[in-house]
Amino acid sequence: MKPYTLITGASGGLAQALARKLKAAEWSLALVSRRHDALAPWAQELDALMIEADVSTPDGARSALTACLSEFGVPPAGLALCAGNTLIAPLHRTTAEQYQDCLTANLDTAFYTLQAYISQCLAQEKPGSAVLVSSVVARIGVVNHEAIAACKGAVEALTRSAAATYANKGIRINAIAPGLMRSPLTERLFVANAEKQIAAQYPLGRYGAVEDGAEAICWLLSDQSSWVTGQVIPIDGGFSAIRPMLRA
Repeated sequence: MKPYTLITGASGGLAQALARKLKAAEWSLALVSRRHDALAPWAQELDALMIEADVSTPDGARSALTACLSEFGVPPAGLALCAGNTLIAPLHRTTAEQYQDCLTANLDTAFYTLQAYISQCLAQEKPGSAVLVSSVVARIGVVNHEAIAACKGAVEALTRSAAATYANKGIRINAIAPGLMRSPLTERLFVANAEKQIAAQYPLGRYGAVEDGAEAICWLLSDQSSWVTGQVIPIDGGFSAIRPMLRA
């Protein structure tokens, strides 16, 4: 049987790019989303198992993993935690509801799904590889990103701690920390004349594409990264490490 990956937040742009790359690499796919209608058209194209569940809750996360076990008989070889949202607002204008939504979408989904996955791997005595999605804003201060930075900072801490706990069970846990990737979620940022300014922030001279993040996740899920765990890998065009040369 081919290995398979469970992808959360599967109706999003990063998840779709990842699913196509994994399919091309001959992985089977299980895709989970709260919205079956948004998932169905392209999931059928990839011959993927479709799961409708809210993985921001313990019961929803467990139900997604149970559906995988029922279909494939073993836990996923890979888990990609792509569920999430973003919030760009200064701290003093962030409402309690906005903060809670951000926390639920980014941290709760990662925590509960990883918990359910690890529990299943341990019960079946199987190794595994999980990849979480952080953000460049958890690694360097960016104006008006306080809520999402806090949530993604917690995702990074979860990655390192869980990697330490389960390394001796053969379960690898890593994360990527992308810069801005153009996708349906971020398209609203690309207003008139903004594209050039956004690209200029990055030393490599361009903003990201979802394929950039998907390529990194594919590598972390694969055996090519079998000696890598507990890492948060920046995929940000140099944004968090170097400054671009500015020309007058």
